Amino acid sequence: MMLQAPSLGRIEGIRHGFFTRDGGVSEGIYASLNGGVGSKDDAQSVSENRARMARALDVAPDRFIGCYQIHSPEVVTADRPWTHADRPKADAIVTKVADLAIGVSTADCGPLLFVDDRARVIGAAHAGWRGAFTGVIEATLTAMEKLGADRSQITVALGPLIRQQNYEVGQSFVDEFLRSDESHARFFKPASRDGHAMFDLPAFVAERVRQAGVGAFEDLQLCTYADEQRFYSYRRSVHRAEPDYGRHINAIVLKG
Repeated sequence: MMLQAPSLGRIEGIRHGFFTRDGGVSEGIYASLNGGVGSKDDAQSVSENRARMARALDVAPDRFIGCYQIHSPEVVTADRPWTHADRPKADAIVTKVADLAIGVSTADCGPLLFVDDRARVIGAAHAGWRGAFTGVIEATLTAMEKLGADRSQITVALGPLIRQQNYEVGQSFVDEFLRSDESHARFFKPASRDGHAMFDLPAFVAERVRQAGVGAFEDLQLCTYADEQRFYSYRRSVHRAEPDYGRHINAIVLKG
């Protein structure tokens, strides 16, 4: 049902999971553990799937929270549970509240989980290309510091996401990165089609994390697009002209 990062698994006092698509009740293109409340899946199925994830993290379903993601650098601090109806618009959550599972949904973008075990502060960030490009990683670390964390003590793990061999982009995408910094050219390699390139999102995310000065970083080295048995993929669904796609949940909790 869920994958774990060895670097986070060695830390006492937390539970975490990068949930796969296995172990749920959804059917069809959503089979089976779709956690996307914004998908067109049956709402009761999504609710049951999320309850199963909450149980896997040993929290009550109403203490398993996420945000309304908008591909931004916005971060919120959670000091209590919230409902689906009043969830904030943001792409990262931080907290120091025990037994409150915070998570982000992904279907090709990069899920990042953060821990400072000394300060007992955790974070979860949705790092697609735009969020990573505009600073969601750095903003998450700053928000954790406001709760008492020390970034040099923070361990960060990157879960399954689309990898370079499956991430083709157009020239305008490349140009936006090069206008920001010409050295970003190293994150691209030629595609088979003229005027296109293959983008290395994991490498870009990894560099932003490392440059931010964290204590440790781990990449699970898994590709959502390539592994249909375990993962949903937005891009794969587009290539197949499917009407929608499932979403993974990637979550972490401090145990009281």
